[in-house]
This record gives sequence, C-alpha cells and structure tokens, in this order.
Amino acid sequence: MSVDSTLVQEQAQTTAELAAQLMARIHARTATVAIVGLGYVGLPLAETFASAGYDVVGFDIDSVKVEKLSAGQSYIKHIASTRVADLVSSGKFRATTDPRCFAAADAIILCVPTPLTAEREPDLSYIVGTGETIRQFIRQGQLVVLESTTYPGTTDELLRPILEKSGLVAGRDFFLAFSPEREDPGNANYSTRTIPKVVGGWDSTSRELALALYRPVVSGVVAVSSTRAAEACKILENTYRAVNIALVNELKVVFNSMGIDIWEVIEAAKTKPFGFQAFYPGPGLGGHCIPIDPFYLTWVARRYGIHTRFIELAGEVNASMPQYVVNRVTEALNDHAKPLQGSKICILGVAYKKNVDDPRESPAFTIMELLQKRGAVVSYNDPHVPVLPAMRHHSIRLQSEPLTAEYLAEQDAVVIVTDHSGFDFEWIVRQSRLVIDTRNATARVAAAGHVWKA
Repeated sequence: MSVDSTLVQEQAQTTAELAAQLMARIHARTATVAIVGLGYVGLPLAETFASAGYDVVGFDIDSVKVEKLSAGQSYIKHIASTRVADLVSSGKFRATTDPRCFAAADAIILCVPTPLTAEREPDLSYIVGTGETIRQFIRQGQLVVLESTTYPGTTDELLRPILEKSGLVAGRDFFLAFSPEREDPGNANYSTRTIPKVVGGWDSTSRELALALYRPVVSGVVAVSSTRAAEACKILENTYRAVNIALVNELKVVFNSMGIDIWEVIEAAKTKPFGFQAFYPGPGLGGHCIPIDPFYLTWVARRYGIHTRFIELAGEVNASMPQYVVNRVTEALNDHAKPLQGSKICILGVAYKKNVDDPRESPAFTIMELLQKRGAVVSYNDPHVPVLPAMRHHSIRLQSEPLTAEYLAEQDAVVIVTDHSGFDFEWIVRQSRLVIDTRNATARVAAAGHVWKA
C-alpha cells in the first residue's frame, strides 16, 4: 500500500471516529448547541433545543438583547417574557456576545439575516461576517448548520471556503449542512417544534449528523440530497407564495375596475374541494422572506444565463401595490371633495402582518412615504410597534398615536394596512370619516358606506 493510500485510509478512519463521537453526544443529548442570531428564528430555536434537554448557548452581537435574555426578558412581542424566564431558569440556556463560546460547542447553527441591498441583490454580509468569526474557533468534530434563507449554492460556495480558511476541511475535519428555517411568527397553529425540518448535507455524513440533531426537537425531518437542494426548497416555498399573491393582487385591481369584490370571489372559489388554494391580496409584501427570497433566485439564475421573467413580473406586481393603495386613497378623498395634499391620513398598522411586532419590509413604510410626498399629513397607530424603527431603505420617523375617538375624528382618512386582531374595526369605522381597507378587515362591519377597498 502506498504512503498516500495509507494517509487517506487513516484520515477516513479519523473522520469516522469524529462523526461517531459527535453522533453519540447528539443521541445522549450531551452535545452543546450554539445558536448564532437570537431574533425571530434563533430565539425560538434555542428554546426548542433547550426544552429537548440540550445545553444551548445563544450568541448575538447585540449586547442589549443578550442582557435582556439573561435577565429573563423578551424583546419579541409574541414570545412572552415568562417563556424566556423559564428558558433561562432551566439552566439549559445562556446568552453571550463572546464568540469564544463556539470553541466549546458541538453544533453551531447560523440564524442570521439575509436581506437585499438597495440594488435588490443578495446581502450576504451577515453570513460572511459570522463565518469569519466561527472559523477562528472551529475545531475538529463540530457540525455547522446554516439556516438563513439564501440562494442555492451559498453553503457550498460561500460559507464552506470561509470555514476552511481555518485549515480544517468540510466533510473530513468538521461537518456542514443546511436546514432552512420555517418560522412563522405569530402563528398559533405552528411553532418551531411542530414544523418539519428539511435537511441537506455537504456530504452524507454531515447530513446524517444534522438529521440526528434535529430529530429529537421537531415533529419530523425531511432528508434531501444536498445543501443546494435544501436551499432550493426554501426558495421554492416562498417564491410559490410570492407568485400566487401577485396573481390575486393583479386580479384585485382588475376586478375592482369591474365593480367586483376580490375577497368575495376568493371566498366562493375556495369552496372547491380540489385544484384551488386561497391566497389573499394586500397592500404589498412584507416580512423577511417573501419579498426577498425570490430575488435571491433571480440573482443566482442570471449567473447561469437564465432570465426568470415570471418571478420578476410577480415581484413587479407586488411592489406596485403600495402605489395602488395611495391611488385609491386619492380617489376616495376626491369622492369626498377633499384633495390629498394637506389631508390628515392615519395608517392603521405598520407591522408586516397581523399580531406581530416585526415591521421589516412592511409596505406601510412605502405607503407613508408616498403619501407624504403628495403632501399628506401622515400619522399611524400600531399597538405592537410604538415607535417606527430605523429601516435600511426608509427614513420616516414617527411614534404611534393613541387610538382615540378624537384622534380618528380628526383624520380625513384611515388606511387599514395591518389587520391586528386587537383592532375593533366596527368601532374604528364608526369613529372615522373615511376608511380605506387593504385587508378586507371591515367585511363584517355593518353600514360601512364610507369604506373603500384597496
């Protein structure tokens, strides 16, 4: 046997031993899991692993978050502080800003943001920065899993080379996988624990280790052939939603011009027991996934010389909805002999969807800025978002106004952008001169003659 063959055989044996040792710790639940990024995805995931008996360390560069978590306080509306306090008091979780925690971890899971740049191209700086930090502490026998939504190839082409700058090799010295997050903040029917996990590995050993890691903590795992297939799965899920939402948004505009209520049509259509799934129109897409993920796919498709016309058209339709809402506000005011310029407009709800405190990519920001450019006096109310946070692509700064009868009576129009369950829409309609409803929130309100759909 040649020297090279002997080295290969010895290395294979070492890799097998590393994998076996890690697998044993995972099965015994003595493995330490590090969660990078303690936001809407990372914090529930940390809670899920800790509840399953694993020791969990949560890492975040935001010291304020770490301090709050350590004190048993939540900074996410739909996650009660009692849950965080129970998590901390269990002794299975601690939060830190010290990256040296990665050296002691057996598995490191990345839950960092993947936004778009101003040019609507992937902003992978959070993945790159996190990868550069981890590679300073990575050691043999660790499993690294990326959960951040991104284009097919990111784990292999971007994260792996960064980690391998440590001198360790993926699939030989450490193990690498991708498992897309499927978190739906505020959804009472599904949680991190009850949503199946799709898992793809850089190699078969990495995949088996990642499957073993997630099996005890979620309701099911779905193995796919590679990290690219797992990345493509998440892109498909959200592109499917974006395209279908674009369809009903376009039909909303068409049907409105014909005097037809799109929401009535959808309610009737969904009585068909096969061949139809209901999607609903709105003021535009929001959140950290659906408005962003399809553009990751269109960007990477161009690298292969493919133009994704269908997806890009859907993006254009959805992106045009805030302008459509503003046009409807203008029409409604004109019908009441009132110009938009100088009118007082209340935006009701600025979170990207109901019952959450997350305003990322919310169409409310664009609607408010368009109204301001046309001379309207804009204010807002949202019980979940008391102050508009600094946003990457928006400069508007306001505080939520108290939702009183006097405040509503002063407004020339109230625009329902987010249909929080806490809003009493019947009362709001009674107190308001004019309501523009983008969510069909007033469907069951009696005598809603001064309500316009948008």
